[in-house]
Order: sequence, then structure tokens, then C-alpha cells
Amino acid sequence: MTDTTTLDLGPQARIVARLAAGVPDAQLSDPTPCPEYAVSAILGHLAGLAVAFRDAARKDMGPMTDTVPDPAAFSLHAGWREELPRVLGELAESWKDPAAWTGMTRAGGVDLPGEIAGAVANDELVIHGWDLARATGQEYAPDLDALRASHAFLLAAAEDEDRGGGIFGAVVPVPDTAPLLDRAVGLSGRDPGWTPPGTP
Repeated sequence: MTDTTTLDLGPQARIVARLAAGVPDAQLSDPTPCPEYAVSAILGHLAGLAVAFRDAARKDMGPMTDTVPDPAAFSLHAGWREELPRVLGELAESWKDPAAWTGMTRAGGVDLPGEIAGAVANDELVIHGWDLARATGQEYAPDLDALRASHAFLLAAAEDEDRGGGIFGAVVPVPDTAPLLDRAVGLSGRDPGWTPPGTP
């Protein structure tokens, strides 16, 4: 299991930024593996969570850390193509500080240990990176350390009898022999075999 307290979010953040840059405007309204969320909503969510978890790492509490994410607000702002890679870079940089992984912080209006907040931020990058790549037909090879940490985090969540639905959803069974990415995707409540409607 990857020690998340030494995890560098930079490589995975840059992968997500490259995927976002590869999305043409014509695909912004396309469906994604997240039911009811178009590509634009995933991109908007990534921009919002990057800021929220950047501030969580800095222990800079405010509206972005205190507010529960509202899926209805997952919209893109003008200039998102410049903003998203910038805030993703700031997110990764903020988690390079060892202090970010210690003590308590807040994200989505929930108080939680810094180590857990960092693990959630990493998982969001890995899984939503897959969402984005699969929805837009791009190749996706997540950072291996990030993927290992995401899988471990999702596996622990799946084994927690008290876990609810939310961003995880019901686990989709995936064979133990499947690639690690497919197993992580299944644990996140997504079908690793999902393809856009109409794909041959």
C-alpha cells in the first residue's frame, strides 16, 4: 500500500490537466460514466475540488472548504482552460508540504484528518481522470503511485459497513485478476467497461 503521507499529487494532477486540454468544445455536453453529469460538469467539479482541497491542505478554511459540493453547481466558468491547469498545479503544490498531511482540516463542510483529505483529493484526481478520458475517447494511464493509493483508499471505503452512497455508489464487481485501474474504478461504483452511448 502506498503511504499517502509521502504521495506527490503532481504527476496525477498534470495527467488530468493534459486530459482536460484534450477536450474539444464539441464534447463538453457529452455524457460521462457519472450518470447525469456531462463532460463540462466533470471539468467544473475538478476545478472546484482543486481549489477546495488546495485550501484544505493549507488549513485555509473558508467558503470552498466549508460548503458541501452541489452537483448543480458543477459548471464551467469563462477561462476554464487557463484556470483548471493552474488550480490543479496549486493543489499538487500545497500537498507537498508535510504539514498538510497532519492535524485536522476541512473539505466539503466535513472536518477530517489531513491524511484522509489528501487521500480523497488523490482519489478524485484518479477516478475523475478516468471519467474524463473514457467520456472523450482519450488514452489514460494514471500515475502508478496515485493509482495504488486510490485503490487502497477505495478498498477501505468498500469494506466499511457504514459507508453510504454519494460519490462512491454501489461497488461494481470486478475480477481480482483485472488491471488495478479497473478494480479501482469498480470500487468507485463505476463500470470499467463503460463506453459513450453509440460507441461500436
